[in-house]
Amino acid sequence: MNPTLQAEGAPELTDAFLRRLDVPGPRYTSYPTADRFVEAFGADAYRQALRLRATGATVDGTSPLSLYVHIPFCEHVCYYCACNKVITKHHERAKGYLDDLEREIALHVGELGRGQPVSQLHLGGGTPTYLSDEELTRLMDMIRHAFRVPATAEVSIEVDPRTASAERLGHLAELGFNRISFGVQDFDHDVQVAVHRVQSYESVRDLIAAARALRFQSINTDLIYGLPRQTPESFARTVAQIAELRPERIAMYAYAHLPHRFKPQRRISAPDLPSPEQRIGMLRTGLAGFMGAGYDYIGMDHFALPDDALAVAKRQGRLHRNFQGYTTQPECDMIGLGVSSIGRVGATYSQNAKTIAEYHDALAQGEFPIVRGLALTRDDLLRRAVIMGIMCQGRVDFESIEIAHLVKFGDVFAPEFERLQPLQEMGLVEVDDASIQVTPKGWYFVRAVAMSFDRYLQADQVREKFSRII
Repeated sequence: MNPTLQAEGAPELTDAFLRRLDVPGPRYTSYPTADRFVEAFGADAYRQALRLRATGATVDGTSPLSLYVHIPFCEHVCYYCACNKVITKHHERAKGYLDDLEREIALHVGELGRGQPVSQLHLGGGTPTYLSDEELTRLMDMIRHAFRVPATAEVSIEVDPRTASAERLGHLAELGFNRISFGVQDFDHDVQVAVHRVQSYESVRDLIAAARALRFQSINTDLIYGLPRQTPESFARTVAQIAELRPERIAMYAYAHLPHRFKPQRRISAPDLPSPEQRIGMLRTGLAGFMGAGYDYIGMDHFALPDDALAVAKRQGRLHRNFQGYTTQPECDMIGLGVSSIGRVGATYSQNAKTIAEYHDALAQGEFPIVRGLALTRDDLLRRAVIMGIMCQGRVDFESIEIAHLVKFGDVFAPEFERLQPLQEMGLVEVDDASIQVTPKGWYFVRAVAMSFDRYLQADQVREKFSRII
């Protein structure tokens, strides 16, 4: 194993350095994180947040919406999966679910009015392509009837290559999808067998070629390192194959083995999991392989080709982050539709019921299926601004925070400055009288910097519910 990362523009990272940072931590698609949501925030509180938006009483009251629609169904279980899903081959169940989605959309129209503009729409799961072409058409018709989705909107969908064909991709393009994400995880057959997800390199290659011929604006592939039976050498082959396919974006996640929380993971044999040293080798392999192939490192396991909108946004300081991850879209309210979906409206977060039965029952009674959420405090909003500045721009200017939140930065965050000291010594962050600046090396471990400002995390010593930084 090479002792350091060898890729142009990448930092020198020793095994000892990486092991020091191999700790659990939030991904900060929100702050506070979803584990802080409370059941005291329910349907009535959510309705009030929507009404405030409708009257323009929130900051984002006149801004476009972001929509997320969760399709929970899958035909087969992938053992690594931590998503909310329903494993079934009974496709007739989709009709009832679409009926419920239609009811939920109607409730939002009742509060917000018809024709609210949407700048971002994403279908996730589960497996969105579990739905038939006719069902996907029905869903998109429902959305477009309730909301205004202009041609400039980002319209994306997650695709399981095992459920797609060139013809299906053509139908998605006709429906207005312009961004597509393929779940790959790993091309090694032994690894695929170990996680119960077998798909060939050739099938993914052909689908990417078809998507490119259909002029999708951006193609993403998802990879996971740390899976059972993976080795740095086998993962290097997958990295090289993906780099050869040249998707515009690549997400490379670290596998979080939490079998006490996610039942399918109990089917993974713990002795088959790679060692911490091997995981570090895989991280190094991915960073070196993709950056060596000309990809820009966006942050938080994401890469993009230099001319992709995400890479351009990072260079221009326009990167943002929401429950869907990094995005070029400015901060806006986000409506979560479907079982377990999370949303943000004004200074509130909310989450739908996690089971289809509970989700259906609420909607059958004409009620929003919200089961928990959070109304952010003044301190939450302050720390969110700091953490998102770190996660997206890699920088926090004290004066701008002080003006926006009427605080004295040094007085409020004295303990946080102490927690940053070891990270300064490691060369991850620079602090002066006016700002905090994440270094080029620190950008690879930006979660560690953001964690220093997480008040809830510092008070809670149980962190194993989060994925590891490496």
